[in-house]
Amino acid sequence: MRLRSALVTGSGGLIGSACVEALCRIGWRVTGVDNDLRARWFGPGATTAPVVRGLAATWPRYRHENLDLRDRAGVRTLVAALRPEFIIHTAAQPSHDKAAAIPFEDFDVNAGATLNLLEAARAAAPEAPFCFTSTNKVYGDRPNQLPLQELATRWEYADGRDGIGEDLAIDQSLHSLFGVSKLAADVLCQEYGRYFGMPVGIFRGGCLTGPQHSGVELHGYLNYIIRCAVRGEPYTIHGYRGKQVRDQIHAADVAELFLHFQRAPRAGEVYNLGGGRANSLSVLETIAMLAERGYRLRYAYSGTARKGDHICYISDLGKLRSHFPAWQPRYDLRSLMDEIITRYADHAARRAA
Repeated sequence: MRLRSALVTGSGGLIGSACVEALCRIGWRVTGVDNDLRARWFGPGATTAPVVRGLAATWPRYRHENLDLRDRAGVRTLVAALRPEFIIHTAAQPSHDKAAAIPFEDFDVNAGATLNLLEAARAAAPEAPFCFTSTNKVYGDRPNQLPLQELATRWEYADGRDGIGEDLAIDQSLHSLFGVSKLAADVLCQEYGRYFGMPVGIFRGGCLTGPQHSGVELHGYLNYIIRCAVRGEPYTIHGYRGKQVRDQIHAADVAELFLHFQRAPRAGEVYNLGGGRANSLSVLETIAMLAERGYRLRYAYSGTARKGDHICYISDLGKLRSHFPAWQPRYDLRSLMDEIITRYADHAARRAA
């Protein structure tokens, strides 16, 4: 029997590697693309190389391509040769702080590479469902303009809304250069879906996380703060007195959602994707949960918020659940945190042995 073929970009990253594993587990043949730009951007601690080696060692049906997606001809050649039946595009420059230091590279990687992949797919695999991992930063600082109230440990929506829906405006706001490059890619994906009728889904992620996340100070909040607590490293809270709120979703739950989209794709559809209200927490609440588990974080306040940073962002999952009612996240906030803690605690024990 012929195996189904999938292409996953950013296959060494958090979401990409989870997608590779989910697909290989159910019998797909997967080609992954990752050239480890994270190590150059964020240092050796952020390298994706060990994850790629692990995928290759674990899954015989996984084949790796060390391709830079900015290479238009290379992307076109690869997609034409594979003619994949499913495409998951997770590769990106992920930090809005880093983008300001490398604006050309950020835009070329996030927007230009996405265009390269969309065009290659239109030429060689136009029927293949295409999942794009966008970001809530496409909304700029619009979430900060919603009515908010400050509570003891968090900021909250003053109008009682469950979260932020896809109808929030994306223009006339401060995005960060990262937000702009991802927005350009986001709208490109929508257009290829709507104009060309391609089955492209756009998933605007909140905080996507898990034990495989290579968290660093500028990206990967939950993984990074847990790492600091377990290792006894100092942590800096940037602004809002630690009451800023994010919703968290496990990478495996994201990968499972993409499989649901593959089975029932839509053309140019946009979804907000996160853990929702049940998986939302502030920095202060994270610190308290870590203390309950025996890890007291050493932290200090910088007093200055990161430019354009969201005060309170919780994804409204209503549209997503209505389109994919069979999808059900497996990880609640506590099990998600415990899995990340276990990873760093086991690593610390091995180093001490």
